[in-house]
Amino acid sequence: MSPSPTPDPRADQPPVRPSKFTETDPPPLPQVDESNADAASVTYSHYRTGLSNHRTKLSEHRTSLSEYRTDLSGERTEMSMRRTGLSFQRTRMSADRTLMSIIRTALSLIGFGFTIYQVFSKMISHALHVGFGGDAPRNFGLALVMLGVVLLTLGIIYHIRYMAALRAERDAMARDGLVHAESPYPLSLSLVTAILLWGIGLVAITSMVFDLTLPG
Repeated sequence: MSPSPTPDPRADQPPVRPSKFTETDPPPLPQVDESNADAASVTYSHYRTGLSNHRTKLSEHRTSLSEYRTDLSGERTEMSMRRTGLSFQRTRMSADRTLMSIIRTALSLIGFGFTIYQVFSKMISHALHVGFGGDAPRNFGLALVMLGVVLLTLGIIYHIRYMAALRAERDAMARDGLVHAESPYPLSLSLVTAILLWGIGLVAITSMVFDLTLPG
């Protein structure tokens, strides 16, 4: 069994910015005796060595800054992955709000249509004079209820397909290591409510078409 790797104590520490570089002047150009070639060569060699040391210090400082930027880039990447994961949750909640708006519209259509149907059915059953064909208002109420159920059906189908595609995209990005997918996807209460309302709408349509009396 291979020993577990020793954790790096610097892993949990924030990156430290390198100290400000103290600028120094490059070595001055030497004055040489051109009549003595050997002495001039040695002098220029020392001068080039001084320039090389000066460039080395500058290069080391640039390397330290580059490592610091690399550490900051890793922190920014981590934050970006977190934000992307949260954006998936915000998109999911936005889809829930869209479904809730569809539920409100469908509930209004179903409730209003069923009320119209029941009111004119009671008027006809009590032989009241309504002034025009008794079936027209009831058909209008039935049409409103059916429209509400159709709207709710389309909203449920769209919501399920959209959420499935969003979940698949999130899982694919999590497998590629591009996003954190630690928070679970809870059951959508809006979807449960929409399905229950859809069932109530079907019961209402059945009672209206076959002239059944609902319990209560």
